Amino acid sequence: MSFADLTLPVVRPRYRGAFWRLYKGEVGISLRRRRNLALLAVLSAIPLMIGIAVYLSTPRAGDGPAFLGQITGNGLFLVFTALTVCIPVFLPLVVGVVSGDSIAGEAGSGTLRYLLTVPVTRTRLLVAKTLGVATFTALAVAVVAVVGLVTGAVLFGLGNVTLLSGDTVSLGTGLLRALGVSAYVMVALFGLAAGGMFISTLTENAIAAMATTIGLVMVSALLDAVPQLSAIHGVLLTHNWLGFGEFLRSNVDTAAVLRWSALHLAYAAVFLSLAWARLQSKDVTS
Repeated sequence: MSFADLTLPVVRPRYRGAFWRLYKGEVGISLRRRRNLALLAVLSAIPLMIGIAVYLSTPRAGDGPAFLGQITGNGLFLVFTALTVCIPVFLPLVVGVVSGDSIAGEAGSGTLRYLLTVPVTRTRLLVAKTLGVATFTALAVAVVAVVGLVTGAVLFGLGNVTLLSGDTVSLGTGLLRALGVSAYVMVALFGLAAGGMFISTLTENAIAAMATTIGLVMVSALLDAVPQLSAIHGVLLTHNWLGFGEFLRSNVDTAAVLRWSALHLAYAAVFLSLAWARLQSKDVTS
């Protein structure tokens, strides 16, 4: 028997909780950055300003964004109005900043290589960052919805909800539908967040990654506005972002909501797969 036969196999040490600590660190960093806190403050101000504006002046039917005329009758509609106002520009801006900075910011500041010394693989690092970006995306939507709900309750009160179809449901059912609307918006924006993360793996310039991610929204919205391109409208990233209006009908078209949500998740899956492939082959030197 040779000495080689007596050599024991190398056992890699297991570090319990390393992934969970990494995820908490990602969320903590996002919540401590003044830029991100300022963006959340801007989001919270939007439903507040809309509510005060409606309270001081009665909007006429057809004026302003969808659901604006129903706010005076039920403050719950301030949630839907605020999300309608925020989802084309403000929410994508927040998501683009956070997701674009997720990896490019680390690479640009020289901390990405130190993150890779944590006892987790690159795949787990990407998963932790994805969960961190998804958490902040959900928080951004929740800020708009909660501030809108509180502001609407204080200024206009809450009561039974008259749906777009004319039927009336209880306040409890209305709140559940508002929760469904918020969840749908979170899923829709997650596709953009995943795109921002992929773009973030392509550069070490966080500003460029943020701008490109926001540009992705602008290009999609521009293509969606061209009638001659109606054949591709159904598969555009932003086409069904306002599809949450289905939750305000007496008979929700569940099949349509699931189909739109599946498209958003498909975008997320494609972008995250590309991000994973890029991160696996990325030569991290900074």
